[in-house]
Amino acid sequence: MAQNRKFKSFNFLGVDVCALTYGDLFKSVDTWLKDKESRSHHISIINAYCSTLAFKNLRLAEIYNKADLIGPDGMPFVYWLKLFLGKPCDQFDASSILIKLAEKAKKTNYTFYLYGGYPVVLENMKKNIETQYPYIKIVGCMSPPFRVLTEGEDRKICEEINRLKPDIICVGLGTPKQDYWINEHITKIKGSVMVPCGAIFDFFGGRIKRAPGFISKMGIEWLYRLFSKDFKRLWYRYTVLNIVFLWNFFLQLSGIKRIKEKTKKVDKGGL
Repeated sequence: MAQNRKFKSFNFLGVDVCALTYGDLFKSVDTWLKDKESRSHHISIINAYCSTLAFKNLRLAEIYNKADLIGPDGMPFVYWLKLFLGKPCDQFDASSILIKLAEKAKKTNYTFYLYGGYPVVLENMKKNIETQYPYIKIVGCMSPPFRVLTEGEDRKICEEINRLKPDIICVGLGTPKQDYWINEHITKIKGSVMVPCGAIFDFFGGRIKRAPGFISKMGIEWLYRLFSKDFKRLWYRYTVLNIVFLWNFFLQLSGIKRIKEKTKKVDKGGL
């Protein structure tokens, strides 16, 4: 049974999202990291964009549902889970996960590896994290080329990461590329916790500003990001795809469309 099955969940367009707290996260991470020779573990974070992509893409839906923990990214999901499951629930956006793990590392000595982003953004991200958390141990980082890697290149990267033995791997390749990467490497890389980080590299790298805390708590961070410098890239995601999500979620709730969790075909370690 997958780790996430220990927690109550709600099905959003075929992906079961769990009501989790950061206490649940820390307990899980500490348990996983006791065995540094086992396969790595996947923390999946789901918002309306991820749900809509997965609704149209069976492979992606199965990857999300096979994750070891499936947390809600976005306050609307958090509010829904609290209301309909009656369980405590925190927002599992990538920025908060990284910050919480970085703060926790002061006691646990978690080590980190950063994978993704443009070279200058990655360099700035590393510097900014180390400035904010002087005690943190970033054992390595890699800005991969924006193309499919050869088998040799990929093997060399895996060997390097396995040599460094990081506890936390922050994967910033964008959705859904980062989710595919995690699924394909979860058995190739041993004893790490992989977190899809998306825009975190841009936030910590200084390319774009993160929304103020009160905007995030209101559940409209997407609106703040929409009118940022990435408008051309994000407008379709936050307008058309949000409408697609709301319409299909309404059909699901009304019983007009029957949607089940999709989990059968994807095993950890690739397809």
